[in-house]
Amino acid sequence: MSFIIAAPASGSGKTTITLGLLRAISRIIPIRAAKSGPDYIDPRFHEAACGQPCLNLDAWAMAPDRIVALAAGDTPLIIEGAMGLFDGAPPDGKGATADLARILNLPVILIIDAAKMAGSVAAIAKGFIAHDPNVAIAGIILNNVGSPRHETMLRHALGDIPVFGAVPRRINLTQPSRHLGLIQAQERPDLETYLDDAADLIGTALDIDALMKLAKPLPSHKGRRLEPPAQSIAIAQDEAYAFTYPHILNDWRAGGAALAFFSPLNNDPAPRADLIYLPGGYPELHAGRLAANTVFLNSLRNSDARIYGECGGYMTLGQTLTDADGATHQMAGLLPLDTSFANRRLHLGYRSLHATVGPFPGRWTAHEFHYATTLRAEGTPLFTVEDAEGTTLPPAGLIQNNVAGSFAHIIDRA
Repeated sequence: MSFIIAAPASGSGKTTITLGLLRAISRIIPIRAAKSGPDYIDPRFHEAACGQPCLNLDAWAMAPDRIVALAAGDTPLIIEGAMGLFDGAPPDGKGATADLARILNLPVILIIDAAKMAGSVAAIAKGFIAHDPNVAIAGIILNNVGSPRHETMLRHALGDIPVFGAVPRRINLTQPSRHLGLIQAQERPDLETYLDDAADLIGTALDIDALMKLAKPLPSHKGRRLEPPAQSIAIAQDEAYAFTYPHILNDWRAGGAALAFFSPLNNDPAPRADLIYLPGGYPELHAGRLAANTVFLNSLRNSDARIYGECGGYMTLGQTLTDADGATHQMAGLLPLDTSFANRRLHLGYRSLHATVGPFPGRWTAHEFHYATTLRAEGTPLFTVEDAEGTTLPPAGLIQNNVAGSFAHIIDRA
């Protein structure tokens, strides 16, 4: 049993239904999860729901053989799509959830938010089913159904199109969010209750047995791995620095690198290592606390290791970080960089990167998603950059002595 959960558009309920399915099925058999695209937050909810690691499968940033190798395994897999089923990067929609369906030859379950429709549901379902014969839509899940009568109307309109169930409206399953997505799983003290409630609802509303019969083997497949940038790597990991990709860490371990984790929020010093890696996250929400954590900051300032910061980690390596309230906080001061959240502006999109220096030389696929404004960035840029359409963008990031970083999140080798 392996399939993809998708929808016509964002906001249709994919995440809630996926989490409920994962928890409900994990009560019966082991189940794995994956997330389409560059998402750090949803996968941690998936892991909590099913008790198995969740990987990202990115059809824009990863080669097909890489995706097949990551997805392979004896345990059934449920993949949560991103945005609408056929929505990808410009100009041609590459990276859409539909690309994963084609690459992995998996059936798609289409979630339709039916809250404000009746007979029109058939036009949506039939349009998606007919749109691409190489994307097999196995059936529909109706979401936000108002009443048994409403469900009857919807099922009648769909005719012989398979319906795996109808999920009633449940306001108490709405998840809190902030500027980069949902509140992180590790910040939810009610997480287990939420997941159990979602599983109870989904387990009752959907035909779990019928979904479990969607058997698609995912045979073993060996794909390329990333070589570790160093043989010992110290990685910041807490609520402020949580945005790491499991496939990258797994590749580094498989390449023989020793990984050690530490918490800047707890004022831990960075362990001795060849490379100190500060991933992205939410340092802007903890800027005052981080500025006061001199043990952590001095461990960076006094280190002779190479240091790399990604997005939030990059901001931490700068001189100052101004929070959303306009308060300016001193950071590590290792790069001539000042950033601010006082006037937020969205930066979003896939990136093709090329570096000739720093810990990640060569060509990389990456993603940018942040609201920070750069007030000052002086010195030597780290990457040359193109967007998803191949348009040359201004150089990104900085490198100074043993310290480097940028706002881009590296995903894979180009």
